[in-house]
Amino acid sequence: MSDLELPVPDGLVGERVDVALSRLMGLSRSRAAQLVEEGGAALDGVTLGKSDRLRAGWLVVTRPEPPAQVVAEPVLVDGMRILFEDDDVVVVDKPVGVAAHPSPGWTGPTVPGGLAAAAVRIATSGASERQGIVHRLDVGTSGLMVVAKSEVAYSALKRAFKERTVEKVYHALVQGHPDPAAGTIDAPIARHPKHDWKFAVVGSGKPSVTHYETIEAMPAASLLEIHLETGRTHQIRVHTSALRHPCVGDLTYGADPALARRVGLERQWLHAVRLGFDHPVTGERVVVESEYPADLAHALDVLRAT
Repeated sequence: MSDLELPVPDGLVGERVDVALSRLMGLSRSRAAQLVEEGGAALDGVTLGKSDRLRAGWLVVTRPEPPAQVVAEPVLVDGMRILFEDDDVVVVDKPVGVAAHPSPGWTGPTVPGGLAAAAVRIATSGASERQGIVHRLDVGTSGLMVVAKSEVAYSALKRAFKERTVEKVYHALVQGHPDPAAGTIDAPIARHPKHDWKFAVVGSGKPSVTHYETIEAMPAASLLEIHLETGRTHQIRVHTSALRHPCVGDLTYGADPALARRVGLERQWLHAVRLGFDHPVTGERVVVESEYPADLAHALDVLRAT
């Protein structure tokens, strides 16, 4: 343990202490709250509670030692493939069960760790545990991720994602048949008000826009092609659940467990199938596509046959 002393940033004045510490230190909201409950935060010498509001002053935080897993170790990642690579960018096909980057408490494989094991050097820009990472996929979602190898690429790709010039296309197998068969879901997303470990459509949340189109209908499910305008955490999963058509296998967001067992799924049927972006140095358009992994292909075959 070590103490971190710093002035309260103007942008965090008035914020709850647990929210502010989460942003300042890169901790999960629950870990930040635990730190405060253990007496690990004080403002001008006064110990804070997690729901207290910050004011201007000097904040002293007892900084937890990060677990070893926060540093990406060069561990080979089974099933992770490089589909495009040059001096500036690398596009990987991320398997399920692999995290986009290291984080406190995660002990499994990561994309940076897999790249390091493959002797691929990535950009050093970004937080220490997220160097080179310009966007993310959930651990339980497979498919395409682009990682910056050069500092120029990191800046350009971060800007491209912010300006929404990157084409992000997903396929999702959802329960039932959305009506209409194609449309746009424009609903703000925030952390779930009752369950800190998931997200929900909340009026005060961040703007979130999802476009979908049915590309195949089966008796029990529909295969959707989805284009994202925004990139909120769990966005597709939250939006399809809000339509009452959750991704098959997504028990967190209301999917039928009996159907998940029938098709042999232990995660949500969601795959990042296509990624398109302007190359950060040459300006040429780069488009990469990914096939369905075996578990998703099997589940789709089962539903097609019934």
